[in-house]
Amino acid sequence: MPTPPPVPAPRPSAPRLLGLLGILAVMVLAGLLAPAVVAPEQTSTPAYATVYSTCTMTRCADAKTARSGWSAKGFPTSRGWYSWSGGLCNFAGGQYMNYEGQLPSGATYYEYDVYPRTCYASRDAYRIIINKSTGATWFSPDHYGNFYRIA
Repeated sequence: MPTPPPVPAPRPSAPRLLGLLGILAVMVLAGLLAPAVVAPEQTSTPAYATVYSTCTMTRCADAKTARSGWSAKGFPTSRGWYSWSGGLCNFAGGQYMNYEGQLPSGATYYEYDVYPRTCYASRDAYRIIINKSTGATWFSPDHYGNFYRIA
């Protein structure tokens, strides 16, 4: 019994081939143009936060309590988790670089979380920033959007 000849694979029709090429062209163009469209334009103008000379909001008391706790630990300069009361931990963020110049220049600052939590848990936005040379301390309730002087 003779073997039947192989059946050739169907060729795509011209309209289908043009459609596939059109989709490919759109994908290539999207890949080339998307970064320019999606990425925000960077400017050389720094963003400035508002810096207040005093703090009267209710969370300022919490920030002062946190400052006392960090002071008892000698204001550590290494970034990492530190044991806190009640079996919790708190995070020291290391040196705060003050790149935007919101705080007085010419000083070295360190950042610390205000609220303790379970070790390695997600961090919130509340920070205190301390000039270890002078003891000047600012509270930022919104991750460096505003600074309130607390000491």
